[in-house]
Amino acid sequence: MSKEQECLLFNIQVSKGIMNFLINLKKSLTFTFFDVVKDNECAKIIIQSGIREVIYHKGYNATQETYRASRIMFEMSGVNTIQFESTKEKVILDFGENLDEEESSPEQKSSLSGSDEIEYRENMKKLLLKEAGYNVDAPTRLKRSSYLSWDDYFMAISFLSAKRSKDPSTQVGACIVNKENRIVGIGYNGFPRDCSDECLPWARTGLSSLHTKYPFVCHAEVNAILNKCSADVVGSSLYVALFPCNDCAKMIIQAGIREIVYLSDKYHDTEQTRASRIMFAMAGVKLRYYRPKKRYLTINLERKEK
Repeated sequence: MSKEQECLLFNIQVSKGIMNFLINLKKSLTFTFFDVVKDNECAKIIIQSGIREVIYHKGYNATQETYRASRIMFEMSGVNTIQFESTKEKVILDFGENLDEEESSPEQKSSLSGSDEIEYRENMKKLLLKEAGYNVDAPTRLKRSSYLSWDDYFMAISFLSAKRSKDPSTQVGACIVNKENRIVGIGYNGFPRDCSDECLPWARTGLSSLHTKYPFVCHAEVNAILNKCSADVVGSSLYVALFPCNDCAKMIIQAGIREIVYLSDKYHDTEQTRASRIMFAMAGVKLRYYRPKKRYLTINLERKEK
């Protein structure tokens, strides 16, 4: 799977989310998503966007008309469809391995002030009552309460990306998110493109530095910036498990990223990390330590057909 596909893979939610994403997608040759193929309206937008491949996790009843319509249009337009077969039943992300003892920084808040948010909700209640005859204060079903917060979601994406790292000692992922809470870049630590994972050394010590991984490895933050799927990442936030080193800090600042959300600062007293803090402070980059609400997050990859 290419890095562009990985970026898209994690940015897609469910069927209707696909439509919203594609409306804002300007150009792509391939498209990978991870949940369902069932909506013919999404199929239309996928085809019109020029996407040539759909990799899906679940398929609904093949006799369902919208499903059949999707298959007809995909076949006519030459879009290849592949059902994903996982090599694992589940992936467990353990945030606790990197947690520090310090207190978490404040969570992301709504862009509206308290009074403005109350006024907005009251106006929306009136709108729904007028246009749909729906009484918000007497709902037939409430929203799910166990959903991930934005911070937990984006940090989980960085942890999941880290699972792609070949480094036997340290696996780090990074996720870049713009002001609209859209993922615009993902990366993990590894050797540069076309540089052999089998030949270059993964050791931390050796007869010389050239016998270790350090001269060759690209850090997750750098790869996330270089893998961006937008024109730029100016004003974005970067989620990463480990506080960035000084070399990554330079790239982060030059790319215009304005916030770092991290889980661990275990190299806090090293000169490289101190240099990072100096540069971040001078450049006005916000640093935010975040403690996830859950120690573990389990992603079930077992396919269950409806």
